Amino acid sequence: MTDPEDVKGLGLSLAAYTLILGLKLAAYAATGVLALLAEALHTLSDLFVSAFLLIAAFYSRRQADATHMFGYGRAQNAAALVAAVLFLSFTSLELYREAFPRLFQPPGAAYDNLGLALGTLAASMLIAGVPLIKLLRSRSRGAAARAQLIELVNDELGLVAALIGTILIALGEPLGDPLAAIAVATIIAFNGLQLLRENLSFLMGRSPGPEALAAIERAARSVAGVLDVRGLRAEYVGPGTVHAGLRLVVARGTPIEQAAVIAEEVERKVHTELAPGYCYIQMDPAPPGESLPPPSRDSHPAQGGA
Repeated sequence: MTDPEDVKGLGLSLAAYTLILGLKLAAYAATGVLALLAEALHTLSDLFVSAFLLIAAFYSRRQADATHMFGYGRAQNAAALVAAVLFLSFTSLELYREAFPRLFQPPGAAYDNLGLALGTLAASMLIAGVPLIKLLRSRSRGAAARAQLIELVNDELGLVAALIGTILIALGEPLGDPLAAIAVATIIAFNGLQLLRENLSFLMGRSPGPEALAAIERAARSVAGVLDVRGLRAEYVGPGTVHAGLRLVVARGTPIEQAAVIAEEVERKVHTELAPGYCYIQMDPAPPGESLPPPSRDSHPAQGGA
């Protein structure tokens, strides 16, 4: 379930990007500074990302059904993957195409109202800082909010690059303009590749990691009657939501009612580690004559046991 504070942070980011985009486009039209156009395109891509993440955050709240039995949590990862493709194919590549030729052309561009350009960039940094502070102050952040937080940090870095480029123009160094645009394009490309790699990993069934798997196994072994845990597998099915499957080895001849009680207790304890999540448990009898590890010292009688 998406945290309401995450939704507020995403909505605030969307509003801030809309305002910043208008400011940058107006300032570019008045000054002709390429770094401002680069930053405007950067903000446009941010706008797409925030919109995708916000829509996905709402969509991921849908309950599991016959079509998606583990819920719709991966909608956020799918939205971020689309955003990453937009980053690389639309924004970053186009900025490189525009900026690199200017490195080898004799300076001939006329720049006007550089004070307006500097003021716009400074105002953009302040406006973008509002949702950044909002997300930084959140006690817990979901996947969408973390992605937005990283993007806001990258925005501030891009604005710093554009600000430096504009200052160089004011000092009589026109190459500062395409160099600043290239710096912004590189930040966008890096961000896009990071988003692509991370979210593709989640969509392919990313494991929660060895520490989480070890915690799940410890929780299962701590239940009385569990002799061994085998075949543990787990993957993310949404932001902070894990699907785990495992096989419990119990003593041969254990009554089915007692085995069911053991499975329920294991599921309860595992869910304290997954929180929230899904757990599939298979019960296996101990093979005759096979040496098994002793039960955990933390074991206690399962509630309701026979």
